Amino acid sequence: MKTLGLIGGTSWHATVEYYRQINQKVGELIGKQANPELIIYSINIELMREQNKEKIQDKYLEVSKKLQEAGAEGIIICANTPHMVYDYVQPKINIPILHIGIATGRAAQDAGIKTLGLLGNKPTMTGNFISSVLENDFGMKVIIPEGEDLNQSHHFVSKELTQGTFSEEAKAFYLDQIQEFKRRGADGIILGCTELPILLKGIQADLPMLATTDLHIEMAVNFILENNL
Repeated sequence: MKTLGLIGGTSWHATVEYYRQINQKVGELIGKQANPELIIYSINIELMREQNKEKIQDKYLEVSKKLQEAGAEGIIICANTPHMVYDYVQPKINIPILHIGIATGRAAQDAGIKTLGLLGNKPTMTGNFISSVLENDFGMKVIIPEGEDLNQSHHFVSKELTQGTFSEEAKAFYLDQIQEFKRRGADGIILGCTELPILLKGIQADLPMLATTDLHIEMAVNFILENNL
């Protein structure tokens, strides 16, 4: 099996999900007598809250190089928003970063989805590190919440979900957003915050929901077992 480096901490709740599910899914495929070699570097979430892009890029490059030196053969960033560093970091290291947008695009393509509503925090929704991959690499259309709903989504992610609070108010808000996206022509939903699948676990929505976390984890498992299946 290949050794995978995990950059986590934003938030640690999401990092736990990545670690647990990667081990669980690898075990389901090769048997529970073995588990993959994983190297975890947990970053202080305060770094992302500062919103200093240069500082964030430098930290992720530093951590990526440390994981590479420690023997990682690939890297997975255990959150959506930090993928903003991908274009800066990837050319400066010699191992691949598994991009969450590619994992999402492949799943949407397989499902025949053409227009996707993107939910998450404001940097994820308004940035291009996921939407540009879907639009340019897969020819899909991405839409985001409008007006005050954009700020409300950011509030729930940054002030509740990433701090381990999963309220009924947040759940109702996101279910309403799914209905609004459907009205605007979406035929699929991107749960673009690692904690959103936790919040909406067990919910049946009117549109297929693509949980970026789950798709990203599948990509990680395939990478780890590339030479063993």
